[in-house]
Amino acid sequence: MFSSKKQPAIRSLIGEGTVIQGTLSFSGGLRIDGEVQGDVVADAGSTSILVISEKARVTGTVKAGHVIINGAVVGPIESSELLELQPKAHIQGDVVYEALEMHQGATIEGALHPLSKGARADAVTTDDKPALKLLATGSDKN
Repeated sequence: MFSSKKQPAIRSLIGEGTVIQGTLSFSGGLRIDGEVQGDVVADAGSTSILVISEKARVTGTVKAGHVIINGAVVGPIESSELLELQPKAHIQGDVVYEALEMHQGATIEGALHPLSKGARADAVTTDDKPALKLLATGSDKN
């Protein structure tokens, strides 16, 4: 449905309790359980997957093909394939995506910009459509 490309294996891990400062470039698959204070960017032109776990926090730009978030991101996100926001995801920043899956409880404080087929994330223009401003919060008071 999304892509016939096989997802790369996650071979790199930023463990819980680890803090990285600066730009983090990766290829293939990366899982973050710790904290990154800087940009997290997948190599352009290759299939990539980034997992930001429930206990993780990224303060900076996030750019990858398939992005799965269940932690916190403060900064813009660009996903050229699929962006999955799991129930404990909290995003503070604008989001650019090809496809979006958002679970109940996930929050976004920023604008959503869908990519058109074949468009690059950095080439998004808002001349055709206004950006969707979204502040979504889950309520579990049932």
